[in-house]
Amino acid sequence: MKILGITGGVGSGKSEVLQFLQEAYGAVVSPLDDAARRLQQKGQPCYERIVEAFGRDILGADGELDRGKLAETVFSSPQKLALLNSIVHPEVRRWVEQDISQKERDGEELYVLESALFPDVDYGDLCGEMWYVYAEESVRCLRLARSRGYTEERTRGMIRSQPSEAAFRKICTAVIDNSGAFENTKKQIGELL
Repeated sequence: MKILGITGGVGSGKSEVLQFLQEAYGAVVSPLDDAARRLQQKGQPCYERIVEAFGRDILGADGELDRGKLAETVFSSPQKLALLNSIVHPEVRRWVEQDISQKERDGEELYVLESALFPDVDYGDLCGEMWYVYAEESVRCLRLARSRGYTEERTRGMIRSQPSEAAFRKICTAVIDNSGAFENTKKQIGELL
C-alpha cells in the first residue's frame, strides 16, 4: 500500500486535492485533525489527561472539551501548547499506525494522511512521499474570503501563524502548485502518482 502525506497552509486547496484523490484514485483519506478531535472526546484516550492538565474550565456544559476555551488557554502559552501536543500527538500517531495496518489488511492501495502541521510533527517515516500543496498567498486570501468570509487581514494572520513555505518545502518530496485552475493540479497529481 502506498502511503502519502499531504500538507500545506490554510487556503492552499488541500481539501480539494484530498477529495480528488478519493474520487479519482480510491484513496483512503485520513485528516489528522479529525483523528485528534475524536481522540479528545469524552471517554477517549486524550480526554482525561487534557482535563487533568488544563482544568475543568475548558469543558462545555455537555462535559466535552470546549475547543474554543482550550484554544484560548494553549495558544497564549508555548509551554501549554507543547503540553497539549505531548498528550495528543502520540495518541494520534498510535491511531494512525493501527488504521494503516487495518487498511492494508483490507487491501487498500492508497492511504493519504493530511495535516497542516507536518513540518512540526514527524510522520515522514510513515509516508513513502510527502506532498506540499502550494498556492500563492493572494490566491489563498481570495479563496478564504469566498469560502469562509475571512478578511484578508485574518487570512494573512493565519498564514503567518503556520509553518513557513520553506518549512513545508523542506520536508516534502514534491510540490503541487494549486494556484491556478484545478485541471492543472489534477495533471500534476496524475504525473506524481
